[in-house]
Amino acid sequence: MTTDASRAASLTPATLQQLIKDAHGPRVLDVRTPGEFRTVHIPGSYNVPLDTLREHRAELLTHLDEDVVLVCRSGARAAQAEQALAEAGLPNLRVLDGGMMAWEAAGAPVNRGEARWDMERQVRLVAGSVVLATGLVGILVPGAHLIGTAIGAGLTYAALSNSCMMGVLLSKLPYNRGPRTDIRTVVASLRDRS
Repeated sequence: MTTDASRAASLTPATLQQLIKDAHGPRVLDVRTPGEFRTVHIPGSYNVPLDTLREHRAELLTHLDEDVVLVCRSGARAAQAEQALAEAGLPNLRVLDGGMMAWEAAGAPVNRGEARWDMERQVRLVAGSVVLATGLVGILVPGAHLIGTAIGAGLTYAALSNSCMMGVLLSKLPYNRGPRTDIRTVVASLRDRS
């Protein structure tokens, strides 16, 4: 859900680049999965996956008393993180407008790791494969095409609600998880910031 307040709290990649240059710039929290973070991230950012952030937001609040910029792939998960942290009482939250896609498109610096398919591409592959397979099987097995119809309904709901259950399920796969994010490690890295 995007509100006027969250729109006002977004900032462009160029603005974030300028803020990061300052020694006292904002903390950049990347709320994507550890696998996505390992693939590419903003130098100096902290990986706090959205689920971890939601679960431990009260614990994180004591270590996030300054400006915070939230980042994800396109901005949707970062907006959800902003809402969760704002509800917990954290001020000075901003979202990187367009997420990592906009950051990379602007030619901003990144740290790269092992290349992986992004979550959106994985969702398209799985959804398309299920629809194709059930459509073909439906020729021989009456009613099998309804599975593809259910996938289509799920994708429609995902678009309307700006959430994606298939993406959430795919993020649980070992390929996407990467190393488990431990809240103690996250808090320690936030505390150790110079």
